[in-house]
Amino acid sequence: MLTNWWHDAVVYQIYPRSFCDSNNDGIGDLQGIISKLDYLQNLGINVIWLSPVYRSPMDDNGYDISDYQDIAPEFGTMADMLQLLDEAKYRGIRIIMDLVVNHTSDEHPWFVAAQSSIDNPYRDYYVWRKPNADGTPPDDQGSLFGGSAWQYDEQSGEYYYHLFSKRQPDLNWENPAVHQAVFDMMNWWIDKGIGGFRLDVIDLIGKEVDKGITGNGPNLHPLLQKMSQSTFGNKSLLTVGETWGATPEIAKLFSAEQRNELSMVFQFEHITLTWGNGDKWQPIDFNLPALKQVLTKWQVELENEGWNSLFWNNHDLPRIVSKYGDEGQYRVKSAKMLATTLHFMKGTPYIYQGEEIGMTNVAFDSIDDYRDIETLNFYHERTANGVSEETMLAAVHENSRDNARTPMQWDSSDYAGFSTSQPWIKVNPNYPEINVDEALHDTQSIFYHYQRLIELRRAFPLIVGGRFVPLLEQHEQVFAYIREDDHQQIVVMNNFSDQTVEIILPDALAHCGLETLINNYEPHVQFTNKLLLQPYESFAALIV
Repeated sequence: MLTNWWHDAVVYQIYPRSFCDSNNDGIGDLQGIISKLDYLQNLGINVIWLSPVYRSPMDDNGYDISDYQDIAPEFGTMADMLQLLDEAKYRGIRIIMDLVVNHTSDEHPWFVAAQSSIDNPYRDYYVWRKPNADGTPPDDQGSLFGGSAWQYDEQSGEYYYHLFSKRQPDLNWENPAVHQAVFDMMNWWIDKGIGGFRLDVIDLIGKEVDKGITGNGPNLHPLLQKMSQSTFGNKSLLTVGETWGATPEIAKLFSAEQRNELSMVFQFEHITLTWGNGDKWQPIDFNLPALKQVLTKWQVELENEGWNSLFWNNHDLPRIVSKYGDEGQYRVKSAKMLATTLHFMKGTPYIYQGEEIGMTNVAFDSIDDYRDIETLNFYHERTANGVSEETMLAAVHENSRDNARTPMQWDSSDYAGFSTSQPWIKVNPNYPEINVDEALHDTQSIFYHYQRLIELRRAFPLIVGGRFVPLLEQHEQVFAYIREDDHQQIVVMNNFSDQTVEIILPDALAHCGLETLINNYEPHVQFTNKLLLQPYESFAALIV
């Protein structure tokens, strides 16, 4: 029985720095977001996931927070934030705050105090260790952004621990004082009227540093239950955890209702399929059967317990039409196909800014045009260790986080209507063809396809709560499934290739009548025993 408002919600992620610049300083801001709320209302979404807008030195574009209870000046003021909450609420849209509590900025007052003296009460808010006898780091753990996870502090002669940038020291979640400080801050935001939290790398807070345990540590779930109990647990808020190491079994621990932890998690198994040996900088070819196996597994195993988040894109990932679709001749067809594939599954769909108009990856000619700290660190580290610049730049073109961070393409004017000044990162050169203005004036655009998908999710409860039944599981080019309840069946067919494909249908489907709900070619009115699908053809239809 689905009882929570977010079960049939559709979420839109905004990366504020790249969304809309209202004061023309080249950086997107809160007033820019406010100016586009009518556009989002027209799309049909009812939740915004807002990437961090807290005060920050922006070493990692706001995921390094120096004050949880203030707004970064480049994004605006707290008054702007409260206006955004009000204006969104007026349009029936809730705001989910992106919250980073695995680490802070090294400019956060807690860390400044911790650094000032080994006896300071805030020292134990972070993870410090003495060096080895020869002065080397305590162990060989690595940062996820490259290099060591330990940074030497000259003043105290000790190392502090950072799983990300050296300017993002990890909080010590073994200290109950940290819990209380974080929970107080979360309640402060809840009292402001937010709709919930997206919890950044939340599966790392149960780490046991001295044992080398980072993700899914033994204390993780007790900590999350304590967090829930102390903050959002009885407030009907959407909470989604970023969990790179989740399996379906782990996801149930996070999201099964009786466990009182989170609403859902983001898992990334379907994303890392194109990473060679788990390394995003060694991209490998897309394999549809592997993708089907992963997505089907998550649909089936979380069917009655836990809840799925459904996403192709976010601020850390390449553009999906460039990865699993076709950014050339079939860009529109394949973008619609990918949208249909995802939005008919069971779970809460997430749309990343620009996905609804089919924005693509960007391929800057020079590494100097990239801004992402992770991209730059790995590029310089790997090229220094013998990987050719051409090889690394090709990997950057495939998988850099900056693919998602180029400015939102609003129209064909200078800088894509994002700003009248040069943006903080270059605009994708294809903006004259791919932009919101073009999409809104074309009734067959990707935008209206997304709008229709959102309408269908609200119109058919079985899309939200029905069973997922895989079809044609061994097919190498087609991803097909049925969604059903005791009264209706919807069949979903998606050709992931640029070839025309002939399918032999199962006997149970042959000769069924069809009432098309959404499609990107001419509708099919009846199945025979064979079905011909055009390149990137996709449709969902009621079986009648």
